[in-house]
Amino acid sequence: MFADRTAAGQALARALIASIGPGALVAGLPRGGVVVAARVADVLATDLDVVVARKVRTPGAPELAMGAIAVWGPHAVTVRIEHVISRAGVRDREFVRAAEAELATARERASHWQPEPSVVGDRTVVVVDDGLATGATMRAALAVLRAAGAGRLVAAVPVGAPPEVAATGVETVCLHTPEHFRSVGSHYRDFGQVDDATVAAELARARDR
Repeated sequence: MFADRTAAGQALARALIASIGPGALVAGLPRGGVVVAARVADVLATDLDVVVARKVRTPGAPELAMGAIAVWGPHAVTVRIEHVISRAGVRDREFVRAAEAELATARERASHWQPEPSVVGDRTVVVVDDGLATGATMRAALAVLRAAGAGRLVAAVPVGAPPEVAATGVETVCLHTPEHFRSVGSHYRDFGQVDDATVAAELARARDR
């Protein structure tokens, strides 16, 4: 149980400090992941950026992701969760329409938060979220950074569902993988909503550091 995202980020940084050298980039997923990532970047004394990733929500079950999209500069990646799409009976054109709507929102947010994304070519990038439930947004974020030319990719989360932690496809640091995972929020005492202004403030503070 983490007190809040700040405490989780500090604990995550301690687990990363021995393996992440100077020159790395920490990229947080909005919104809550940016708060965790900011604490990691503080402790590691690295640059902070945001990789804008969004769930593609299942019709009739908006809390259930049937995929995700992520953007980084001109790059965009879509990830599908095939078993959810199949079980929900979602047709390809429905998925594409939903993904395109999320992509438009992601590009609009990125234009405010990340007008000039950090250079990632051959660089170590630590991708941070406040937890890993379906893993869709993390996989999309990793894929778009790979497309942008990142070198070593590390996924880092305070807590995650064991199957999703194992399925990231990259080096992964997860502090807690409970056998009976219910939700990310159930592992925080304070898991309040993070607004857009907080994300912008964390990024601005990191740029001024």
